[in-house]
This record gives sequence, C-alpha cells and structure tokens, in this order.
Amino acid sequence: MALFTGIDLGTSGCRVTVINDDNQVVSAASGQIDTPLPDQPGRHEQEAATWWDTMIEVLQNALSGIPAGDVVSICVDGTSSTLLLADRTGNPLGSALMYNDTRCKAESDNLDHLIPQDSAAYGAGSSLARLMYLGKKYPDATYALHQADWLTGKLSGQYGHSDENNCLKLGYVPGAGCWPDWIKQSGINTGMLPQVHEPGTPIALIKPEVADLLGLSHHTRVVAGTTDSTAAFLATGAHETGDAVTSLGSTLVLKVISDKPVFSRKHGVYSHRISGKWLCGGASNSGGAALLRFFTVNEMNGMMHTLKPEQETGLDYYPLPGVGERFPVSDPGFQPRLPNGIPDNAAERSRIFQGLLEGISRIEGRGYQLLAELGAPCPKRVLTVGGGSANPAWNKIRQNLLQVPVIVPAHHQASYGTALLAKQGAN
Repeated sequence: MALFTGIDLGTSGCRVTVINDDNQVVSAASGQIDTPLPDQPGRHEQEAATWWDTMIEVLQNALSGIPAGDVVSICVDGTSSTLLLADRTGNPLGSALMYNDTRCKAESDNLDHLIPQDSAAYGAGSSLARLMYLGKKYPDATYALHQADWLTGKLSGQYGHSDENNCLKLGYVPGAGCWPDWIKQSGINTGMLPQVHEPGTPIALIKPEVADLLGLSHHTRVVAGTTDSTAAFLATGAHETGDAVTSLGSTLVLKVISDKPVFSRKHGVYSHRISGKWLCGGASNSGGAALLRFFTVNEMNGMMHTLKPEQETGLDYYPLPGVGERFPVSDPGFQPRLPNGIPDNAAERSRIFQGLLEGISRIEGRGYQLLAELGAPCPKRVLTVGGGSANPAWNKIRQNLLQVPVIVPAHHQASYGTALLAKQGAN
C-alpha cells in the first residue's frame, strides 16, 4: 500500500498525518513543543533542535506499525517567515526568530525603499528583515532557512532548499521564478538564499540514518513543503478558481484561488503561487478575540441554538478586540463599533451575540469584495475552518450574506494538506 506523510510544525506543536492513495487518513499523531516565554517584549525565539526532537517523536508514533516500504514520500510545512541561519553542515547558528518576533523594525525600515509594492517581503515580520538582522550577527553563515526548510534538510541531509510559499516574504518572485535584482542592493549575502522549488516537488531521498530511525525505506522521497496556512488551505480540498476559504479563529482570515496574483501593501494582501494558480488573501483583526470581550466560549456555545439566522438583528457592529484594523479597512486608528454593555436578559444577550456575528460576517463579505476589486475572482463557494465554523447558525448567517454556499470541509488540518503535497511529489 502506497502511503504519504505530511508534517505540520506550528508555534506550540507538531502534527503528522499519513494518507493513502484515496486520500484517506490511515494514521495521525501530535505532540507539544515547549514554547519559552520571551525574555523581552516582542522577542520570540525557539531552538531548532526542539522542533526536530518533537517531530521525530510524533513521526515515530504516527508510523508505528506501518511497514517500512509503504511510505513513499514525506513533506513538511512550517510557520511563515520563521527563520534561522545555519553553517555549511546545516547546524543552526543560534536560535530561530519566530514568525511573531518584532525586533527587526530598523532592518525593515532600511529595506523599505528597495521593496516593490507587489512584494510580500516588507515589514518587520518578513523573513527578509530577519535575514538582514541575523546576517549581521552571523556573517559567516552558509544557509538562510525557514522552519520547514531546515527540517526538510534534516530529513534529507541536503540543505539550501526551500519552496515558493516560504520564500515569498524573503523576496522571491514566484511569477518570474527567480530572486529579484533589487535584493542584491540590500547588502544581504545573497549566497545564503536557498534554491527554490514549487511546493510538492521532490528534493531528495531521505537520509539513510533518518530512515532507519523512523523505520522507513531508504527510497522514501523528501518533497518541498509550504507554509502552515497554505497547507491548511490545501487540506480543505479548495482547488478551483473562485474557491475560497475563511478561517474563523481569533482573527478572520480570507483566501481565494485566482488565475492571477493580487497585492495591496496597504491592506496586507499578497498572493502565493500553488499548483499553477494564485492564492490571494487578507486578514482582519476581527474574529473570535473580539467576541471573547463579551462572552465566554461556553456562553457562546450555549446561545448557538437561540440564534435566528433568517431574522437580521439590525445591529451595526464592527467587532474588534481593540483599536485598529488592517483589512478590509486599513486604519491603525479605526474604532470598533461594539455593544455598550451586555444585559442579563437572555433574549437580548442572544440578540447582541447574533449582532456581533452579523458584524463579522459583513466584514468577511467586504473582504472578499475588496479582493475582487484588487483583481481576484468573487468566491464561488466558501469553505470554512477554525473554531467559528462549528456554529451552524453562524454559517447560515454568512451564507445568506455572501450569497454562495458556505461549506465545512471534511479536512482542515495543515498536516493533511502537506500529506497531499507529499502524494503530489510521489507522482
């Protein structure tokens, strides 16, 4: 039986999913990564060795009992723009700067005049700003590697490889298939930049000692991965132009498949290339974190059955956890519109809860409208993931507003999407 293994590395955990030729899950396992508290505000680091140790343990659990020759290929995703520098043998030179580390503002400011409007490499959160920061600290480094890149190198023994999605915030131009000329003017040692592959491209065979450690065949292929959010998108089954995915988590994240890339630095909109198409997206500060200002998770679950999707409340809320919005409104001083208080009356509490859900739904609709104005297609259907997707009444409210089917997919785990890429690389 041919099997394909996907690995997802998040901020605090690792998940592995093994699928067969029919895309059915045959095994899965997960484990936690110890996340150290920052020693200074805005500084978030992790030791790469912790990723590796956790990943090996989770892989061993997921692969237990699977015959050595069955796993054909393996693929890793990681958090976007998490970066480390390594020596010529792949050993990390210090800790990795995590995706939410904000220390690189000076480097970002120095790069800003070089970076075109249609690049995702801007801002203190970009891997390019992190490379400039770490490059000063470790001038003799050989490789600049994202989280998924380093783990792929550990699996294969071949470093200096990456994928188009992870490299987008490093300045790579996927449409042209090359690094831009302007990056040479940045002062960065461009010799550290990785060789870039399309996600799902075979890179090398697994390192023999790693294969033995995991009980795998020495012929197992290691395949180029992607970012965790792109892998989660792929997991839903979205694949056609106009397929959209909304993630209803702490924030509201929208993505839609397009035949062409769209960008808006002002709104934080950029586009990943995947399977010959483009994945365009933006993220609002609205979402579950705004709801938690007023209700606990248990309270919201208890009110779910009291919602009336066919009867609009008429309330005009713009729920945000604080001041400031980025998408679809780009305004750091934007004021949320919120309830003045929550009464004890159960019916009124339910009405306010529904009004907040309607407000987030309108933001979702306006977000897809803005993406369309920028050049992306209007959604034909919206697959929905995240904690909020478990609320059928909210999904109905959203469907009424969006006027397209809102669907909860069978799969949403990033490791499942990465397993699909592993299968693609095997074929």
